[in-house]
Amino acid sequence: MLNIATDTFAARGYNNASLAEIADRAGLTQAGVLHYFRSKSLLLTSVLERRDQGDIEQLGPERPRGLAFLRHLVDTALRNAEREGLVRLYAVLSAESVTEDHPAQAYFRDRYTGLRAFVTDALTEACGLPDPDAPRTRDAANAIIAVMDGLQVQWLLDPDAVAMAASTDLVIRSLLSTLAPDRFSN
Repeated sequence: MLNIATDTFAARGYNNASLAEIADRAGLTQAGVLHYFRSKSLLLTSVLERRDQGDIEQLGPERPRGLAFLRHLVDTALRNAEREGLVRLYAVLSAESVTEDHPAQAYFRDRYTGLRAFVTDALTEACGLPDPDAPRTRDAANAIIAVMDGLQVQWLLDPDAVAMAASTDLVIRSLLSTLAPDRFSN
């Protein structure tokens, strides 16, 4: 049922997806869906958590640090080119979550906060910087995340014109050479 909900939310967004459609495609009644997931918003949360769980499992028992984490971001962009449904789900729901009272708003806010911290830490470690709270390092982390998210939207619209992993790698390398030119020169 989570695969069907993932496909439906990715195609229609949360607000336009109906429990009736998800139930029908799963061979259940709406009451059957609600038996497993007490509400449409809980179903959405379960779909998002499942998406994250797959990415967490890819990392293995311990999150990579420094350059290894930045390499992981490039590898994630490469993997994303093979999972259009999950990329579409993320792009649609993250954009939709900025609307008032969206059930995934807290999820995406927390996700960006955590991801920003991981990327900032990775940049700080890779560059040997003394202060992870330096505005420039935080700005670089925000730029990496923004590029990755923006590339996903572009790729969904024109996959042959966008190489997500190559573009992500270029931006990360450029930012590393800007933050620590003595360590990373082009």
